[in-house]
Amino acid sequence: MKIHEYQAKAILSRYGVTTPRGEVAFTKEEAREAAHRLRSHANVVVVKAQIHAGGRGKAGGVKLAHSSDEAADIASHILGMKLVTPQTGPAGRIVKRLLVEEGLDIKRELYLGLLVDRGTGCVVFMASAAGGMEIEEVAKDDPGAILRESIHPAVGLQPYQARKIAFGLGLPSEVANSAIPFLQSLHRAFIDTDASMLEINPCVLTGDGKLVALDAKMTFDDNALFRHKDLRELRDLDEEDPLEVEASKYGLNYIKLDGSVACMVNGAGLAMATMDIIKYAGGSPANFLDVGGGASAEQVKNAFRILMSDPEVKAVFINIFGGILRCDVLATGVVSAAKELHLQVPVVIRMEGTNVEAGQKILRESGLNFTIADGMKDGAQKVVALAGGAR
Repeated sequence: MKIHEYQAKAILSRYGVTTPRGEVAFTKEEAREAAHRLRSHANVVVVKAQIHAGGRGKAGGVKLAHSSDEAADIASHILGMKLVTPQTGPAGRIVKRLLVEEGLDIKRELYLGLLVDRGTGCVVFMASAAGGMEIEEVAKDDPGAILRESIHPAVGLQPYQARKIAFGLGLPSEVANSAIPFLQSLHRAFIDTDASMLEINPCVLTGDGKLVALDAKMTFDDNALFRHKDLRELRDLDEEDPLEVEASKYGLNYIKLDGSVACMVNGAGLAMATMDIIKYAGGSPANFLDVGGGASAEQVKNAFRILMSDPEVKAVFINIFGGILRCDVLATGVVSAAKELHLQVPVVIRMEGTNVEAGQKILRESGLNFTIADGMKDGAQKVVALAGGAR
């Protein structure tokens, strides 16, 4: 789950991480009032679009204002605009809220980030003196510019590691001392909230020698949200694809893509392989959909309904390895969904595993026009052909 910048900063502030003074605004007048209050602390305020994507500044979603009226005027232009960044794709995102923040005396921009390193099984703290830039480009052009510290889960970020990061960033000794609790607070916030990613880009060094999180991006492990009712309430459904929101209600792992062949699969690995083989056959997957190992006939029906809600879908490939989800249960759900939804697109089904003969019998006797495939490759070739061929 992703949250907005202002929400991430509110969480970090609770852990003692210094952030700029700021207020969220949903209207032009709220932005004016927020700017008026903040200008008692700073001569300039920053009006920042709040969407779940980076690259907002380059897209025109971050502006400076030197008066309350200017802040209101900027807010009127940004609110409601479609912001297109490299992370939103061409569809962009409609801006519905703003963060109005005090301007700071910035001397240096740094990059700080925490994420889970699957290779080592540890949280890794990443840092770079090249803050304010896209870290992917820094990693590509100058890998040595990125510092990495693996953090043992039993002991957390140690003072010597924080000191190593601080001096590696070239911070003066007087700043490095205050950087140690700052960095440890970031790590504590990451662990306590079950975050999967925490990025401060940029973290700035101000003229008075303070480190401040000028930006903040956090994502959380969905599987741990049952422990964090307060975090669940921060979810902004307007920032998510409607079909993905609908799928989450039924415990389905669904991600919408831009192809024409819908996929329904049980198991994430098999789902990835299914998308690959569709591409290999010349087609383009319309989604990632893992119904899970223990899906019921009702879940299968809901999954089918979500797939059919995508107007770009021209054919459906169901690829199931029956284990916990038996093939006859899948077939029953598919037949029920096809009849209820008055299915108009062709459906190719490849099933193997528990009760496969019973499942195939249900499909054949349904009276519906299902195509039963003999293996994944055969199924991919047939569904791509039925969807209109290679794209």
